[in-house]
Amino acid sequence: MKLIVCLDDKNGMLFMKKRQSRDRLLIEDIGKCTAGETVLMESYSLPLFDGSGIPCRASDTPLTDAIPGGVFFNERFRVSSEQDRIDTVILYRWNRHYPGDFFFDLDLSDYTRESVYEFPGSSHDKITREIYRRNPQ
Repeated sequence: MKLIVCLDDKNGMLFMKKRQSRDRLLIEDIGKCTAGETVLMESYSLPLFDGSGIPCRASDTPLTDAIPGGVFFNERFRVSSEQDRIDTVILYRWNRHYPGDFFFDLDLSDYTRESVYEFPGSSHDKITREIYRRNPQ
């Protein structure tokens, strides 16, 4: 599975059960990275993709419903228990310190960073996309 997640400088994802930030140009970049693939997500995330043209599918149990090779946009789930199923991780970094109380829990030591790309966002001066691939076992 390909996992997509947005993080602050401390790997925070949420504060008080709400996303830390959002950015229209980040969503456009997700569209480029997924190249027409359907992006699985929970209903909470679906409004971020309204009008983007990115094929999306909402699920109340996205970790259970995620298929091998599929794409999962994650905002509110712990994923470390699914590490064996995750072959690619696309991290978007806000490059800011936001208040956070829910953090990314996947250990990336079994992954190799393949690329880093920085771009200006619609609400952020700089967003950094990092792509990690799981090391062969």
